[in-house]
Amino acid sequence: MIRSAFKPLYLALGAALALSACSPDASAPVEPKAAAPAAAPAPQKLSIDTASLPALPAFNVSELDPAVSACSDLNAHVNRKWLAANPVPADRTTWGSFEMLGERSLGVQKQIVESLAAKTDVAGVEKVIGDFWATGMDEAAIDAAGIAPIQPLLDEVAALATPADLAAFIRKSHAEGRGAMFGFGGESDFKDSSQVIAYVTQGGLGLPDKTYYAGDAHKAEREAYVAHIEATLKLAGADEASAKAQAAATMAIETALAEVSWSTEEMSRDVSKFYNPVSVADADAKTPLLPWGEFFSANGVAAPAQFSLSNPAFFETLNTMVEKTPIADWQAYLRFHTIDSAAPYLASAFAEQNFAFYGKTLRGQLEQKQRWKRVLDSVNGSVGEALGQIYVEVAFSPESKQQMETLVANLSTALKARLENLEWMSPETKAKALEKWASFTPKIGYPDKWRDWAGLNTTRDSYVANIMAAARFNHAYEMSKIGKPKDRSEWGMTPQTVNAYYNPLMNEIVFPAAILQPPFFDPNADLATNYGGIGAVIGHEMLHGYDDQGSRFDAKGTFANWWQPSDAEGFSARTEMLVEQFNNYEAQPGKMVNGKLTLGENIADLGGLTVAFDALKLASGADFVDPMTDGLSQDQRFFINWATVWRRGFTEKELSVRLVTDSHAPAGFRANGTPSNMPAFATAFGCKEGDPMVRSGDQRIAIW
Repeated sequence: MIRSAFKPLYLALGAALALSACSPDASAPVEPKAAAPAAAPAPQKLSIDTASLPALPAFNVSELDPAVSACSDLNAHVNRKWLAANPVPADRTTWGSFEMLGERSLGVQKQIVESLAAKTDVAGVEKVIGDFWATGMDEAAIDAAGIAPIQPLLDEVAALATPADLAAFIRKSHAEGRGAMFGFGGESDFKDSSQVIAYVTQGGLGLPDKTYYAGDAHKAEREAYVAHIEATLKLAGADEASAKAQAAATMAIETALAEVSWSTEEMSRDVSKFYNPVSVADADAKTPLLPWGEFFSANGVAAPAQFSLSNPAFFETLNTMVEKTPIADWQAYLRFHTIDSAAPYLASAFAEQNFAFYGKTLRGQLEQKQRWKRVLDSVNGSVGEALGQIYVEVAFSPESKQQMETLVANLSTALKARLENLEWMSPETKAKALEKWASFTPKIGYPDKWRDWAGLNTTRDSYVANIMAAARFNHAYEMSKIGKPKDRSEWGMTPQTVNAYYNPLMNEIVFPAAILQPPFFDPNADLATNYGGIGAVIGHEMLHGYDDQGSRFDAKGTFANWWQPSDAEGFSARTEMLVEQFNNYEAQPGKMVNGKLTLGENIADLGGLTVAFDALKLASGADFVDPMTDGLSQDQRFFINWATVWRRGFTEKELSVRLVTDSHAPAGFRANGTPSNMPAFATAFGCKEGDPMVRSGDQRIAIW
């Protein structure tokens, strides 16, 4: 197994709410897959013991810290006491509202998979899930197998002799769903979102970002990574000298690739970098040793008229390296990555070594997750929608979906009014913005139709074999979409995912079932709580359609400029102010938030919370009488729940990685950053000009 760098482009663009903006997880080699045209039979409904589930992270007024005023630091006022009492658990690198809901979702999932694994007379998705769980939990069998499950792959690496052999290996790795060197997948054409084309993207690196491969800032991580490569290879049987030589060769290859790779910041803040349509012939001219016609054929895809080859310089360099880098060096690189990507599913020694670097050293996680959580991670990574089909049967009510539909409608009304009343935008551009508003598609809870998993053959014999079978199956499924019309019913997240996203290529906002719980949403809560929670999330995803990258797509999801030049200049001036605001937040001593990297999320937060507040007022009605619950006004409770959503602690190492790679600002700055620009917040808490949470005059930022 080799990690593939490809993931759905709308997620790669940072369009997810993704406080989970999840750090790379070796236990999820395959992205959750979306719905397919064929429907599977509904599984038998299971019962869930809700009393045994982790508690919901709902706000309690006793958690407010009276020693810190909301006007000086809203995040500290709402979250400081909670954060002090709830440190990051040893098996985590972050802990907060998202993670607590994630634990509750895992608790539901665990009951489901245990029930299915205990059955012997099941078929379809129930059998697939039961097989994954049973084999993943059989630690004794996994340890006894050692490295044997991937030995055939290592034998293939050992047999490589020529550049042509290497190219053939890369093709085969992709065809089997393992990936190698670069990302490859299908997604909507930027210029015709109704059609799916192939996208090829840079990859091949083991460290979080290209910036880790040069300079002094990440020297320690580079040295630890080389030591990890050596240790992994020695576990597989290499002697000390050989392991050192192979580690050096691997690092040299990755360093050369990093030099021609784009950074996370570059990729996330210029969506056009993903789109570079070329013909097969033109691509072959750049990479003659990596013939693309043969690559498509190996992956079961008819040679297209064109596909997107992102970052051509990367692939030109890769072609040169295929020709000139000694095959022994390539064998070292591929041997390590084959073992490393499979390590979480292999014997304990491999899994522990993998965790020691990626979890403990790189991100500060003190303890590895319990096996059952790691196995559920792999179930979700490999057959997540199959599990989601059962999850929604036991964990999501029709009433919640109905209330969400009302919330979405109210947010939509509020957004329309705000667009119509923008003073800085010309009528021509405003008409296009409203056209896009009218085309938003909301998706709530779960897909209207489920993917058909027929043809995925799993057994109770081998965990790794099941992982690899799912990888092949999912890859073939993704390949089948290329060259065909886009299925607009498909989802990019599973229902059990605690997250939400906006997809600019389909102009849709998506809210999986698992996020529709406190503190985000509570069917029994007051308006302020729900609008400050899920209302702000809804607004956030809608406003991704108008952030610095989403605004480059039109109502149909086509990559197109719908802006008058003067309006584009006005928008850019406002967003630069937001960049500067977040650049001034110090996340760690001497390390500031990257306002450019996080710009899209900050635009979505600012617009989303503003629209959610407008919607709250619409929903309350003109005759609303504030009940002053727990001594707090409706407006105060709105902003307090907003901050509750963003309560989150990090290990120092995790935060350090995120400052370089995460398009989301650290949670505490999100809690404070947007309200500080809103006069409604200052009014709610009686804040005065000069208070830290009050940005006034030409410092106050209003975009949408």
